[in-house]
Amino acid sequence: MSTLSAASVEPPALTDGAEQKKPLKPCCACPETKKVRDACIIEKGEENCTELIEAHKDCMRALGFKI
Repeated sequence: MSTLSAASVEPPALTDGAEQKKPLKPCCACPETKKVRDACIIEKGEENCTELIEAHKDCMRALGFKI
């Protein structure tokens, strides 16, 4: 069973005159950490990649995703 979970993001609050732009999708966030995490999971299995999984989660949280 996977320890990875779905992520959600809250759009940033708009200020006066600010353009509304589309929120970042979880699938497009943190491509650097996602790529190495996915490669590790495929090659070694999820239980051997916990540091990379946590690094990706940290990156996602830094962008405002709730994981």
